[in-house]
Amino acid sequence: MAESSIKKLASTLLDAITDKDPLVQEQVCSALCSLGEVRPVETLRTCEEYLRQHDKLAHPYRAAVLRAMERVLNSRASELDKDTASTIILLASSEMTKTKDLVWDWQQAASGVLVAVGRQFISKVMEELLRRLQPGTLPHCAVLHTLASLSVANAFGVVPFLPSVLSSLLPVLGMAKQDTVRVAFCSALQRFSEGALEYLANLDRAPDPTVRKDAFAADIFSAYDVLFHQWLQSREAKLRLAVVEALGPMSHLLPSERLEEQLPKLLPGILALYKKHSETFYLSKSLGQILEAAVSVGSRTLETQLDALLAALHSQICVPVESSSPLVMSNQKEVLRCFTVLACSLPDRLLAFLLPRLDTSNERIRVGTLQVVRHVINSAAAQMEDKKPFILSSMRLPLLDTNSKVKRAVVQVISAMAHHGYLEQPGGEVMIEYIVQQCALPPEQEPEKPGPSSKDPKADSVRAVSVRTLYLVSTTVDRMSHVLWPYLLQFLTPVRFTRALTPLCRSLVHLAQKRQEAGADAFLIQYDAHASLPSPYAVTARLLVVSSSPYLGDGRGVAALRLLSVLHPNIHPLLGQHWETTVPLLLGYLDEHTEETLPQEEWEEKLLMFLQDTLAIVSDNTWICQLSLELCRQLPCYDEAPQEKNFLYKCIGTTLGAASSKEVVRKHLQELLETARYQEEAEREGLACCFGICAISHLEDTLAQLEDFVRSEVFRKSIGILNIFKDRSENEVEKVKSALVLCYGHVAARAPQELVLAKVESDILRNICQHFNTKVLGVKVETKDPALKLCLVQSVCMVSRAICSSTQAGSFHFTRKAELVAQMMELIRAEPPDSLRTPIRKKAMLTCTYLVSVEPALDEQAQVDVIRSCLHSVMALLPEPKEEDGGCQKHLSPWIKSPRGHERARALGLSALLLRHFLEQLRVSALVPFHNLGLLVGLFSPRCADLWPVTRQEAVDCVYSLLYLQLGYEGFSRDYRDDVAERLLSLKDGLAHPDPTILFHTCHSIGQVPEIVSVLRSKLQEAQGEHVLPAAQHSVYLLATQHCAAVVSSLLGSPLPLDSHTSMLWRALAVEPRLAAQVLGLLLEKMSRDVPFKETRAFLLGRTPDRVATLLPLSATCALFEVLSTPAAGPAVLELYPQLFVALLLRVSCTVGVQLPRNLQAQERRGASPALAARNLEPCSSAVDTLRAVLLRSGSEDVAQRMDLEGGWELLRTSAGHEEGATRLARAMAEHAGPRLPLVLKTLACTHSSAYENQKVTTTAFLAELLNSNVANDLMLLDSLLESLAARQKDTCASVRRLVLRGLANLASGCPDKVRAHGPQLLTAMIGGLDDGDNPHSPVALEAMLGLARLVHLVEAWDLRSGLLHVAIRIRPFFDSEKMEFRTASISLFGHLNKVCHGDCEDVFLEQVVGGLAPLLLHLQDPQAAVASACRFALRMCGPNLACEELSAAFQKHLQEGRALHFGEFLNTTCKHLMHHFPDLLGRLLTTCLFYFKSSWEDVRAAAPLFTGFLVLHAEPRQQPQVDLDQLISALQILLKDPAPEVRTRAAEALGRLVKLA
Repeated sequence: MAESSIKKLASTLLDAITDKDPLVQEQVCSALCSLGEVRPVETLRTCEEYLRQHDKLAHPYRAAVLRAMERVLNSRASELDKDTASTIILLASSEMTKTKDLVWDWQQAASGVLVAVGRQFISKVMEELLRRLQPGTLPHCAVLHTLASLSVANAFGVVPFLPSVLSSLLPVLGMAKQDTVRVAFCSALQRFSEGALEYLANLDRAPDPTVRKDAFAADIFSAYDVLFHQWLQSREAKLRLAVVEALGPMSHLLPSERLEEQLPKLLPGILALYKKHSETFYLSKSLGQILEAAVSVGSRTLETQLDALLAALHSQICVPVESSSPLVMSNQKEVLRCFTVLACSLPDRLLAFLLPRLDTSNERIRVGTLQVVRHVINSAAAQMEDKKPFILSSMRLPLLDTNSKVKRAVVQVISAMAHHGYLEQPGGEVMIEYIVQQCALPPEQEPEKPGPSSKDPKADSVRAVSVRTLYLVSTTVDRMSHVLWPYLLQFLTPVRFTRALTPLCRSLVHLAQKRQEAGADAFLIQYDAHASLPSPYAVTARLLVVSSSPYLGDGRGVAALRLLSVLHPNIHPLLGQHWETTVPLLLGYLDEHTEETLPQEEWEEKLLMFLQDTLAIVSDNTWICQLSLELCRQLPCYDEAPQEKNFLYKCIGTTLGAASSKEVVRKHLQELLETARYQEEAEREGLACCFGICAISHLEDTLAQLEDFVRSEVFRKSIGILNIFKDRSENEVEKVKSALVLCYGHVAARAPQELVLAKVESDILRNICQHFNTKVLGVKVETKDPALKLCLVQSVCMVSRAICSSTQAGSFHFTRKAELVAQMMELIRAEPPDSLRTPIRKKAMLTCTYLVSVEPALDEQAQVDVIRSCLHSVMALLPEPKEEDGGCQKHLSPWIKSPRGHERARALGLSALLLRHFLEQLRVSALVPFHNLGLLVGLFSPRCADLWPVTRQEAVDCVYSLLYLQLGYEGFSRDYRDDVAERLLSLKDGLAHPDPTILFHTCHSIGQVPEIVSVLRSKLQEAQGEHVLPAAQHSVYLLATQHCAAVVSSLLGSPLPLDSHTSMLWRALAVEPRLAAQVLGLLLEKMSRDVPFKETRAFLLGRTPDRVATLLPLSATCALFEVLSTPAAGPAVLELYPQLFVALLLRVSCTVGVQLPRNLQAQERRGASPALAARNLEPCSSAVDTLRAVLLRSGSEDVAQRMDLEGGWELLRTSAGHEEGATRLARAMAEHAGPRLPLVLKTLACTHSSAYENQKVTTTAFLAELLNSNVANDLMLLDSLLESLAARQKDTCASVRRLVLRGLANLASGCPDKVRAHGPQLLTAMIGGLDDGDNPHSPVALEAMLGLARLVHLVEAWDLRSGLLHVAIRIRPFFDSEKMEFRTASISLFGHLNKVCHGDCEDVFLEQVVGGLAPLLLHLQDPQAAVASACRFALRMCGPNLACEELSAAFQKHLQEGRALHFGEFLNTTCKHLMHHFPDLLGRLLTTCLFYFKSSWEDVRAAAPLFTGFLVLHAEPRQQPQVDLDQLISALQILLKDPAPEVRTRAAEALGRLVKLA
């Protein structure tokens, strides 16, 4: 039975071998191999029988079966019996030779089977192959190929047959006329020769150790004769290459005398082919083998052919790698191997050929020659030992080559020389210096176009290669240690090697550490024996200064500090302990920063402190003086690095400060002053810092030296009137003075405070002023150099600060204070008034802040002058351009319109003053219009009727001033008086009167209000002046105070859309809260009185809308918006907030999808006139806008903004998003307007019985979302909300019922602590929702599942337990629902149910858990990501209930959210644990998988056979009775015909695994 099952499995797979998809076909082959791994004989026999019975099967599929058989045989050939082996051999031989034509894929597969069998049954295979070699007949090409492959695969088995094979093949060589046959012969002879050579090289393991080369020599020579003399002359390039490939290994088997005889013809023949073939790899490989054979027999002919050989090989090595085929690299390796053979046998001749070619200027020749030299140095070290001086001397000219490729090649040669002792020879130092020079190359000299094999251009640059070479030679070549140490130290100080400092320091650190390990004597440098080395002082100075820019040059600061620390015994014996402690701290500081974040000043201070501590520890004046001398000597080295030179000056100052020899200090200071480059700002600053630091210890000497320099011939010669233009330019003299002035400032700032005060006026300031104030022939000449001015200000500031910070500042009388203050004021006044061009103004002011605090105090007039000058200097700067008119009013406008009376009063008072001032200052030179008159009159006129008397009066003053401003612009004189304007003043008293009658008449007089609204509106259309509209607004307001209902009714009769004038009239009704409340109430009544829409019949294919808005509610809605747009309506809105909010929310809900009447639609299509308000008239949009206005006007701006951000208003307008919009509105209200909700809910209470379904849905959605917030509990609204929702639970509308369930579930997030108390009610509602209606995709059921998932964790366990099983059974069908939402919700709920039952899972529910495993695992491959995510969660929750720690751990590990899932790996692990812990589930799980074989989702359908395969893979044979194997095979057989390739692939994979149960 087992054999028939294997046969059935194999036959099923073989039937699928014709699948068109290559991946499926490959999987079928893999499955066959899986069967073969377990049952090789049965599988192979089935394959053989299949091929025999399906003789018409196309050759690609036959080849696929043969390849599968080969793979089985490669691992299981040893298990074959002889009969089976014979059968397979006959089959493969037949398949291989079935057609005489070349069908390479098929014939190669059959050949592979024979080779695989031949590893175990060589005699039988060879017997069959020899049978195919008929005398006098050309063999099949595939037979030759098989013999060749066998020779390599089983040389020990084939070589004994070679004489017989060759005796059959050689007679028919001449019969081979076709190139393909000849190529096959060449390949066979090549492999035969390689096999024979392997056999002869391993005679100790060979079955017949008596075999000798002579056994093949004659036959091989016969073949050689045909190949070389006949076939090599062919025009076919492929054949020529095949011949050459064969001649290489064949040459080793030729008799010695024959080889010697053939070499004069063979070598030129091979070399000649170089000109005919572009791909020369095979030529070079064969040539190398021939040369090796010639050398092995001691050939003398080789020497006579040497010149031609070297020329040909050299030309090959000079071919640029990037310009040829991919085989060029391999060809170069083979060519270099040829050079190695020649170097070992004829070294002198080889070098005589190579070394002269190093002198050529041709790039390719020089680079190629250097490559050969490097290779020969490495591969023929013994032969080159006595040639080292010649090779070194020949490198003279290549070292001078500037070509980047040549440089790289030279560096590589030097690297090879270092490994083999060349650099220890005389002249080796030149090579080392060359490497260092290349390490110092600037970036611009690096190659722009690297080779194509380089991914990073910088990695292949000359500098990068040199840096790597220097480090590797220093660290890995032990023999180089005594050559490089201490020789490399001499490259630290020369400027030209600056860019090489980092690699130099790193190499020296390694060398020094190795020397230290060898002992102190080996490490200490004998300077007497190395005169060229820099002194310890020079090394210290260099390394310390370059550390000031630590990130330059690939981080040279770290490298320099490490080297400095390692060298401490050679610098001074006392420094070891201190440097070992402080240097790591400095390095750690650099690690904490980057080049961008490093504070440079702080870093330099740390280095100077390090230097100061070092000098203190040494405490040797001679050593310190030597260091200072070296520091001064190195100054010219940093002319191109101003920052580092600045730091060097500081180091000199620090070192001089530590020196005890005054003569040395004076001498160095004098040299610094004489040699400084005063034109450079950084150098002037550095020199000044040096003098300042030095003055800390040598104040007297520093000041004396400065004065000596001024008196010296050098300085006096520079500033003399007769020589001012001879020796130095005037500008340079100013720069010298700038530096001296700055030096005095730094001296004052840094010298000890107790000593400075005595020197401030007598020495420091006297000299500062002397240098600044130049006199020519007794006349003071003011300097024009801004640098000198700035230095003066900085120095005076430093002097002043030093005085202020002194402990004796209180008793110090600064006699030059007034003079210096005056000087600062003069400099400030000299600055340009229109811009901040220099920092002089700012620094001079800062200096004054220090000066004024020093005694004696400035007199009052001087203080006033200082303050006035400073303010004038700043305030006089030109301001930004401003608008001509209305600028202030633009900013005051919000305050004038403020709802707060006191803010309006202040804004109007300030406006009146500004307008009055503007009127007084008005000067009109030409008649121009007053453009802002209308805008300003419109702004101030409404305030004439303000609630505050003072505001009304100030508004009249503003209008009065505006009228006269207009008259002024029109050209009237300043003393002109206008009757109309003057009448305004007489009305001011009436505006202050509290009597409404008097106030009414006064306002009437000001605004001239028409008596009836209709006339007023018609006149507004005709009026042109902007001042008319405010007056009309006030008139309507006054009329409405007496006849509110009539005015409202009249205005509601205005046509839609409202024009701008009508809108402004509506807004006028909101200026007073009491009136506004009346108007709002009337509008609410009008909006609610009529039906919101009328339904019409749909006709003409539905082009006429079903619902059309009624006009009165629409007009009332638009009017409400205008009234609410007025800020003054705020109090009225607050009073009517619940009614407004609910009425407009209901208005929104019942206008969703409602269309405008036809006449209004036509108007909208034609476009509104310019006078119409720019508002959307669409019914729902207008209602939404009005609702938003209620929120804004009532102080609920946060609610409106939240809706804006979340897109809630747009959602409310659309049918699809309206429900979500209502939800977001409720959420925003709960978060930002909670205290207003009780009255809103009270107003909403009666809406559950609304006649409009949309209104019920909207209000239910609103109420449901309120339960999502804790505001329901905080405001004690919970019970009323629950009651309201419960009343709607049986509503006929499914959407209402669904929203009720959502609201009840929201209790879980809004009031979780209340869920337990209402648990039974909530669960009953949810479980009832699961059974809602007969619709399999009921949205109520979906909402119930979502709600249960939120509630199950919060209810009492006892309440849940009674319905747990019912819920689990009820939701199970939804796992495979067509709708993604249902699958997601049901699976997620299943996970939550498992989570609740952790540790307390009853058997009945455990059964549901086990039953859900397979669907959950398979739906991990669900095409919808949300479903797959829900499955992850559910499986993680199921794990603990399965009481299997390994399975639970696997779920937790692989199924974490956000982690990428390798489904196959995870499923494999899961199946392993399932079969180990739950072996009895195999049959049940496989049955479930069979159900999913028919899934409509391709990914799930593919996962099912994968699951099946893994289950079977981990099953035990004892579980076989649970499986109906025939049913499973039949089902998988059907899947092999699935339209999806992935499904077919998985089915084939599963079939391969069923062998375990067969």
